[in-house]
Amino acid sequence: MTGKASHPMGWRSGIAVGLTCITTMILSACGTEDSASADLRNNGDLTAVKVNTAAEIAQASALDYDDNENGLITGNTLRRWIADWENERPAGVTGKLIILQLSAGPGGAQFIKSDKANVFTYHVPSGNDITGWWTQTRDNGVIQTTQMVPDGAKMDALLQAHDIDPQNDMIVCAMGTGSTGNAMAQGRCWYALRYWGVANKNLAALNGGNQFLAAGDAEQTPWTPDLFMASADVPSYQGTASVRDLKVDNTALQATLSDMMSIVTVEDRNNTADGVFLWDARNLSQYSAGEQMENGENTGTTACAAAYCLPEAGYDYMKSFQNAGSKQGHPNGAVQLQFTRLLDSTKGFAYRTKAELEAYMQGKTVGGIGFVDGMYAPLGEGNAYQPGDTVYTYCETTFRAMITGFASAAILGYPTRFYDGAMIEWNSLAYKQTREASVNGDYILPVGSPWRTDLVSRSFFRYADDAAPTIAPRTITNAFATSADAIVMADRAYKTPAQEGADAGGGAGGSGGGSLLPPNPCGG
Repeated sequence: MTGKASHPMGWRSGIAVGLTCITTMILSACGTEDSASADLRNNGDLTAVKVNTAAEIAQASALDYDDNENGLITGNTLRRWIADWENERPAGVTGKLIILQLSAGPGGAQFIKSDKANVFTYHVPSGNDITGWWTQTRDNGVIQTTQMVPDGAKMDALLQAHDIDPQNDMIVCAMGTGSTGNAMAQGRCWYALRYWGVANKNLAALNGGNQFLAAGDAEQTPWTPDLFMASADVPSYQGTASVRDLKVDNTALQATLSDMMSIVTVEDRNNTADGVFLWDARNLSQYSAGEQMENGENTGTTACAAAYCLPEAGYDYMKSFQNAGSKQGHPNGAVQLQFTRLLDSTKGFAYRTKAELEAYMQGKTVGGIGFVDGMYAPLGEGNAYQPGDTVYTYCETTFRAMITGFASAAILGYPTRFYDGAMIEWNSLAYKQTREASVNGDYILPVGSPWRTDLVSRSFFRYADDAAPTIAPRTITNAFATSADAIVMADRAYKTPAQEGADAGGGAGGSGGGSLLPPNPCGG
């Protein structure tokens, strides 16, 4: 690689023995179908469960979001539904209108008003495992990771607490107060429900926060105060539905660690011919581990005023390290465009127009900002997303990537997969924890582990002589596991109880070491 800015940590080269293990593991699985997929398709009554591809899960929005009846909907559409749900409900929806608000809105617009007969609004925060509905700490067989998609039992508890019939009701994920954080949580609401099989026709995300509904603009008629209420509806805990009622397998939405390791490239550039578009939703300083900044980021003592800037002399590169990982950087071949570029803060953090989103995907820039790869320069028109590519997206915990992934999957209609383990997982799977690891044995993974992401990453490490580096302990389940797909296997088994235990590698919670090969180690 040439033309790079100097970096205080350097770029660590791969270790041949570990790379050989990874390559052998991946290539041995290419072109095969795992036994869980075969069971879902072929064994007796399990044939009722349809295994969807990422392309089948995706949906394309209308050019005018007002024309959508699911996917991304506008306040105009939701208000029309609320005013006369019996007659205005979308085709194919026969049940209630269920609005799941991630937070309360601002004063006077706290919660979208329900009628407590046909329309209900519930507060369903994201939070952590205890206080929120949309994430859970789970084990993929190699490592335990926080903020993963909830397991089947937790999703059933959500449905039953709020008396949701996912086959007949219309479910709307709403932010409440529009903010970047609530836009992320809204994406996780959509992702979890879609992952567990809720059909496109029964699921929507409301564009913009409650403050935008109340204010309105040229396209959005303002909501009057009588369309809001001060508190959410109280869950009845009387539901009986289960995700097992949804006879589809949408686990292709989740890209596993195995999938990610199979799609990385040798050269840290965007490969326009491999069918993969690997999208890092973080800011450029995190993507580059402090080698480069983008407009507005702190370069040291000042903010970057140009489209892209180098850090100032003496810049503290450790500012880019998150969640006490031992390394930072990105998987080889990943391209970066941070999630904030897709949202309009003047409209309650609504998504930008479909045309604007498509322009970014074509490699165009806005104010000089667009997709960059490991060369830290805009890819250029025609050199970003290619027709037929599958988008793989991630951030640090795949919260920011919920925005990039929703835009890709539910607005643009591209095949999309979310690396839910994200960089908090990826940057934990290295051999060296510090510079002295090879001397004092202070390592995370053994040198021969096939799950060493430092061999397939643009990796920058914290060194033992860095200013008080803090490396958090990681819960490694099995450094030599033959699969990192225990979560997906457990979720498939939950849909088909006859297989539970046989294929799950640890049950519905996703713990334990799965022994099956990935569902598609070649990244399809």
